[in-house]
Amino acid sequence: MANIKGGRAARKRDRQNAKANKRNSTVKAKLHDAHKKLFKSADADKKEDAAKQLKDFVSGLDKAVKKGIISKNTANRKKSRAQLKVNKMAKAEA
Repeated sequence: MANIKGGRAARKRDRQNAKANKRNSTVKAKLHDAHKKLFKSADADKKEDAAKQLKDFVSGLDKAVKKGIISKNTANRKKSRAQLKVNKMAKAEA
Protein backbone atom coordinates (compact mmCIF):
# COMPACT_ATOMS: atom_id res chain seq x y z
CA MET A 1 0.00 0.00 0.00
CA ALA A 2 1.28 3.43 -0.91
CA ASN A 3 2.21 5.86 1.82
CA ILE A 4 -0.31 8.61 1.08
CA LYS A 5 -2.08 11.18 3.19
CA GLY A 6 -5.79 11.73 3.17
CA GLY A 7 -7.12 9.33 5.73
CA ARG A 8 -9.66 6.59 5.30
CA ALA A 9 -10.90 7.52 1.83
CA ALA A 10 -7.39 7.60 0.40
CA ARG A 11 -6.56 4.20 1.88
CA LYS A 12 -9.79 2.76 0.49
CA ARG A 13 -9.05 4.20 -2.94
CA ASP A 14 -5.58 2.64 -2.77
CA ARG A 15 -7.12 -0.77 -1.99
CA GLN A 16 -9.58 -0.39 -4.88
CA ASN A 17 -6.78 0.54 -7.28
CA ALA A 18 -4.74 -2.49 -6.24
CA LYS A 19 -7.72 -4.79 -6.77
CA ALA A 20 -8.50 -3.29 -10.21
CA ASN A 21 -4.82 -3.49 -11.20
CA LYS A 22 -4.76 -7.21 -10.41
CA ARG A 23 -8.00 -7.81 -12.35
CA ASN A 24 -6.82 -5.79 -15.35
CA SER A 25 -3.43 -7.52 -15.41
CA THR A 26 -5.12 -10.92 -15.50
CA VAL A 27 -7.33 -9.95 -18.43
CA LYS A 28 -4.41 -8.42 -20.35
CA ALA A 29 -2.31 -11.56 -19.77
CA LYS A 30 -5.12 -13.74 -21.17
CA LEU A 31 -5.37 -11.47 -24.21
CA HIS A 32 -1.62 -11.69 -24.74
CA ASP A 33 -1.74 -15.49 -24.57
CA ALA A 34 -4.67 -15.63 -27.01
CA HIS A 35 -2.77 -13.36 -29.40
CA LYS A 36 0.33 -15.56 -29.25
CA LYS A 37 -1.72 -18.74 -29.85
CA LEU A 38 -3.48 -17.16 -32.83
CA PHE A 39 -0.30 -16.01 -34.53
CA LYS A 40 1.48 -19.29 -33.78
CA SER A 41 -1.30 -21.31 -35.41
CA ALA A 42 -1.45 -18.87 -38.34
CA ASP A 43 2.30 -19.18 -38.89
CA ALA A 44 1.97 -22.98 -38.83
CA ASP A 45 -0.78 -22.79 -41.51
CA LYS A 46 -3.42 -24.45 -39.33
CA LYS A 47 -6.48 -22.84 -40.89
CA GLU A 48 -9.23 -24.34 -38.69
CA ASP A 49 -7.25 -23.80 -35.51
CA ALA A 50 -6.45 -20.22 -36.49
CA ALA A 51 -10.12 -19.48 -37.19
CA LYS A 52 -11.08 -20.77 -33.73
CA GLN A 53 -8.26 -18.80 -32.09
CA LEU A 54 -9.35 -15.65 -33.94
CA LYS A 55 -12.88 -16.01 -32.63
CA ASP A 56 -11.61 -16.41 -29.05
CA PHE A 57 -9.20 -13.49 -29.42
CA VAL A 58 -11.85 -11.13 -30.80
CA SER A 59 -14.25 -12.15 -28.05
CA GLY A 60 -11.62 -11.43 -25.41
CA LEU A 61 -10.87 -8.04 -26.92
CA ASP A 62 -14.54 -7.10 -26.95
CA LYS A 63 -14.92 -8.12 -23.31
CA ALA A 64 -11.85 -6.08 -22.35
CA VAL A 65 -13.29 -3.02 -24.10
CA LYS A 66 -16.62 -3.52 -22.36
CA LYS A 67 -14.86 -3.63 -18.97
CA GLY A 68 -12.80 -0.53 -19.84
CA ILE A 69 -9.46 -2.33 -19.68
CA ILE A 70 -8.35 -1.38 -23.18
CA SER A 71 -9.63 1.33 -25.49
CA LYS A 72 -11.97 0.68 -28.40
CA ASN A 73 -9.44 1.84 -30.98
CA THR A 74 -6.74 -0.44 -29.61
CA ALA A 75 -9.09 -3.42 -29.79
CA ASN A 76 -10.13 -2.53 -33.35
CA ARG A 77 -6.48 -2.24 -34.42
CA LYS A 78 -5.62 -5.62 -32.91
CA LYS A 79 -8.70 -7.27 -34.47
CA SER A 80 -7.84 -5.82 -37.86
CA ARG A 81 -4.25 -7.05 -37.76
CA ALA A 82 -5.29 -10.50 -36.59
CA GLN A 83 -7.91 -10.77 -39.35
CA LEU A 84 -5.35 -9.68 -41.94
CA LYS A 85 -2.99 -12.39 -40.73
CA VAL A 86 -5.69 -15.07 -41.05
CA ASN A 87 -6.81 -13.78 -44.45
CA LYS A 88 -3.22 -13.74 -45.69
CA MET A 89 -2.85 -17.36 -44.63
CA ALA A 90 -6.05 -18.36 -46.45
CA LYS A 91 -4.96 -16.44 -49.54
CA ALA A 92 -1.62 -18.25 -49.62
CA GLU A 93 -3.44 -21.59 -49.72
CA ALA A 94 -5.49 -20.61 -52.76
